[in-house]
Amino acid sequence: MEGYGEDSETMAADTTVNDVRASGRGSERGWRGRRGAPSLSEVFGSVATRPTGSLWKKLSAFLGPGYLVAVGYMDPGNWATSLAGGSKFGYALLTVALLSNIMAIVLQALCARLGIGAGRDLAQACRDAFPRAVAYPLWGLAEIAICATDLAEVIGTAIGLNLLFGIPLEIGVVLTALDVFLVLWMQNLGFRWIEAFIVTLLGIIAVCFAIQIAMADPDWGAVIRGFAPTTDVVTNPDMLYLALGILGATVMPHNLYLHSGVVQTRRFGDSVDARREAIKLATLDSTIALMFALTINAAILILAASTFNRIGRTDVAELDQAHSFLAPLLGSAMAPTLFGIALLCCGLNSTVTATLAGQIVMEGFLDIRLPGWARRLLTRAIAIVPAAVVTIWYGQKGTAQLLILSQVILSLQLPFAVVPLVFFTADRRKLGELVAPRWLTAVAAVVAAIIIALNVKLLVDLALG
Repeated sequence: MEGYGEDSETMAADTTVNDVRASGRGSERGWRGRRGAPSLSEVFGSVATRPTGSLWKKLSAFLGPGYLVAVGYMDPGNWATSLAGGSKFGYALLTVALLSNIMAIVLQALCARLGIGAGRDLAQACRDAFPRAVAYPLWGLAEIAICATDLAEVIGTAIGLNLLFGIPLEIGVVLTALDVFLVLWMQNLGFRWIEAFIVTLLGIIAVCFAIQIAMADPDWGAVIRGFAPTTDVVTNPDMLYLALGILGATVMPHNLYLHSGVVQTRRFGDSVDARREAIKLATLDSTIALMFALTINAAILILAASTFNRIGRTDVAELDQAHSFLAPLLGSAMAPTLFGIALLCCGLNSTVTATLAGQIVMEGFLDIRLPGWARRLLTRAIAIVPAAVVTIWYGQKGTAQLLILSQVILSLQLPFAVVPLVFFTADRRKLGELVAPRWLTAVAAVVAAIIIALNVKLLVDLALG
């Protein structure tokens, strides 16, 4: 793959499957079976990178995949858990948002290492490493996670359309299904177009919340204290439930599959040194993007704490309810409009990235052979149809409970994605010289243990009523 650093963006879309198999990107040691088609084969290696120059010039070519991943850390599911947590417990759950973000940074670093170092996304790695009796249940669990993700995104987008344009929830749900055509169109233009679309909407979201936070004028001393750890998160069942919702909404399983796939859209060298540098740059990209996502998540919780909790409204969790309360509380008719715009942008962003994640999961686990448009329609339908049915069935009144429940489901599914990821990236037989450092593996193992322990605690609490 000589010339990977050339500036022309027109070179890259013609990499064939046979070229990829023979390219040497990622060692075949320790993997069963054949390499198969790469992740998102239509855009695999389609973005040129720079092998020389300053760190910023090199990094600029890798900026993008991290922001696609960051979208999942601020989707409508995060809004529901952060609004509920902020209104009920004030700033106390900011510490959970921070802890979840640190966990996400660690796990996404492993995803970049797997995608670049082994040339496989997490779904492909599971298919190659495990027998079908294990791989197929993991695929089923991944699809459940994507359905839960889509449930939050469908609800959020539909509510955003309703708040801004008065479109009924049921029609809004149907409209969200059209995002697959948006992805198809943008991928034909080039993967950078998808990244530019995502980053533009993220910028709009940031501006909307900056204005609302300025209007709310929170107690910044209390905000800072909210990032300090508290034992109440574990001892208070209601707080633990919301904390797990925040954890599931932040460290989302589908994002682990997504990042390990989209990082392979970059065209980098095949040598160990070139791939090692690519891992470093991709990790920087995801870390910067996730710090931005933490800012948005914290802003949602701070907004709820400084408006609803301040006046004793501890039961605000519905998105449309929060929208209607903001104008009188902040003294501006512009506040609910900004809230609706940010929500709609979040929903649109999240449905695009969920479509890509669904494609990576199905192709990776099943190695299906279909035309690109058919694959996307099939993977999108599997995820969005159950979400649309549930949303229409429950209607507007049950949206908050559905949103929070969807995030708890994601948290419960996390170990089935995190544990294989940690094992793969720690296995020298699979990654060779690019195996994860022992300290990183140790930190990731602690993260996995915390996630499993919190999930067990939640299940015990539910069993005991």
